[in-house]
Amino acid sequence: MTHILLVEDDPAIAMSLKVTCKREGWDITWLDNASSVLPMLRSDEARNLSAIILDVGLPDGDGLSLCQQIRHSAGIDALKDIPIVFLTARSDEVDRILGLEMGGDDYCAKPFSPRELVARLKAIWRREQLLSQQSSSNIITDNTVNDTLMSGQALTFNCQSGVWHYQPLNYSLMWQEQKLELSNTERKILLTLLQAPNQVFSREQLLSAVSDYPDHRLARTIDSHIKSIRKQLATIDASTDVIHTHRGLGYGLCPA
Repeated sequence: MTHILLVEDDPAIAMSLKVTCKREGWDITWLDNASSVLPMLRSDEARNLSAIILDVGLPDGDGLSLCQQIRHSAGIDALKDIPIVFLTARSDEVDRILGLEMGGDDYCAKPFSPRELVARLKAIWRREQLLSQQSSSNIITDNTVNDTLMSGQALTFNCQSGVWHYQPLNYSLMWQEQKLELSNTERKILLTLLQAPNQVFSREQLLSAVSDYPDHRLARTIDSHIKSIRKQLATIDASTDVIHTHRGLGYGLCPA
C-alpha cells in the first residue's frame, strides 16, 4: 500500500489531505511538528514510505532545514531519495526556490486543492518509474539512447567526460566508479544531459524535464542545482569539465 508521511501543523489542512489520500487507497501518517520526523523515519513505520508532504512553516522548526536533514542524516539511507513535496504560503516565493534547491521535488502553494497535490505526487512517481525503466546492457551513446529497451537493467552512458552508470533499482548514479550523492532534481538534470550529450538545454527545458508542473519563474533555480552538481563532481575529479555553460543559452555536456 502507498504510504505517505504528512508533516503539517494545521489540523484542517491535515484532515482534508487525509480524507483525499484515503480515497486514493493510501495510508497516511500525520505529524504536526518537525522534531518527530527523523525518529519516525528511523522506525519500522517508515520502511515502505512512498513520499513526504512537508509544510515549510512548522511550530518547532522549518521544513526547509528538515528537508536537508532528511537528505543527509545518518540512519535513513533508504529514504534519502524519497520524493518530498513542500506546502508553502503563496507569497513565499523565496521559500519555494530554497525548497527546490535544498532537495525538494515539488511544491504546492497554499491555498491548494488536495486533488492537485495527489496529482503532483502521481506525476513524481510516474517520472521516477520511467527513469527506472530506462535500461540497456550495452554502452549507450547519443545515437542509441532513444532506442534503449525499457527492461529495468543498469544503464551506462559513454560520454567525453567518461563512463557513467545508472542503477534504477536504487537510483544510483556513478561517475568514475564513484557514487554521486545527488538530490532527486540534481540526478534528473544529469540524466537529462547524459541522454542528449550533444544538445544544449535552456533552463526552462531542464526545469520541464525534471517537473511535470514547472513554474518557469523559478528557472533560475537550475543554476543552483548545476552549481551543486559541479561542486560534487570536482571532489571526484577537479581536472575534468563535465557541464558547460553556453552563455545566454543554457547548459550541455562539455565537448571533447
